[in-house]
Amino acid sequence: MAIVTLTTDFGHKDYSVSVIKGALLQQLPDLTIVDISHQISPYNVSETAYILKNAFRAFPEGSIHIIGVESEWTPENIHLAMEYEGHYFICADNGILSMIKEDVKATKLIEITIHQNVVRSFPVLDIFIHVAAHLVRKGALEIIGKPISQIKELTNIKPVIHPEGNQILGSVIYIDNYGNLITNIKKTLFHEIGKSRSFTIFARSVKFKTVYKGYGDAIDFELPKSKREEDGKKLALFNSAGHLELAVYKSNPLTVGSAGSLFGLDYRDPVTIKFD
Repeated sequence: MAIVTLTTDFGHKDYSVSVIKGALLQQLPDLTIVDISHQISPYNVSETAYILKNAFRAFPEGSIHIIGVESEWTPENIHLAMEYEGHYFICADNGILSMIKEDVKATKLIEITIHQNVVRSFPVLDIFIHVAAHLVRKGALEIIGKPISQIKELTNIKPVIHPEGNQILGSVIYIDNYGNLITNIKKTLFHEIGKSRSFTIFARSVKFKTVYKGYGDAIDFELPKSKREEDGKKLALFNSAGHLELAVYKSNPLTVGSAGSLFGLDYRDPVTIKFD
C-alpha cells in the first residue's frame, strides 16, 4: 500500500489541497493520501519541520511526504528529494529538511531537475506530485535529479548555551491548537546543561521553577475542587516530542485565553532558563 502525506500552509478555504489530491489519484488510483496538516502558518518553515519530524515516524517506511510550504522555485530555493530513515521527503531547499534530519546524514539527497517545459506557478502540483508518483512506482531518485551534498541549514533557531554554562537561551518555535508555547529547548539539553541544579524559566514577566511530567501533575487533586488552582494555572513541562512547553491548564484561545495570550508571547519570542 503506497502512502503519500501532505503538509502545507494552504489552509482549507481554497481548492489547492483538493486539486493536489485529485491529481495524485489520477496517476495512482489506489494511493492512500494522508493529511498531516494544512494549517501551517504561512511560510513558517520551523513550524513545518516541528510538525513533520514528530509525525513521519508514525507512518510505514517507504511513505512519501510532500511538503508545500515556501515551495516556489527560485535559484536560491531549489527543489529537493531526500531519503531518510526509510522515508522520502519532497520540498524546497528552505531549511525544512535540515531541521527534520538535524545532524544525521540523509541516505540520499537529490536536487530535482525535471522542471523543463513545466509551468511552475504551483510547484506542489506541477513538480512534487510527479516526483511522488515516480517514487510510488519504485523509480530511482537519481532519475529525477542529481545528487547534492549540501542543503540550506537553519541554525538561528537552535538554542544558545551561555559561555558560563548556566543559561539556555531559547525561543518559541510553535504554538499549538490550545495556544501552548513549544520552545526549541529539548529535555536532553535541559538535563545535559542543568546537571540536576535548581533553575528558573523566564518568559517575559512569567517565571517557572518547576517542570511537571504532565498537565494533571500541576493540579493538587487531594484538595476539594473548589479550592484547587485550576483555571489559569500556568505550567511548564516537556511534551511528547521532548520539547519544553509553556502552557495554561485547560486553556482555550477562544474563551479563557491561552499561554500565548496570557504570557504575552508569540512565535520566536525568547525563553531563557537560568541554572543556580
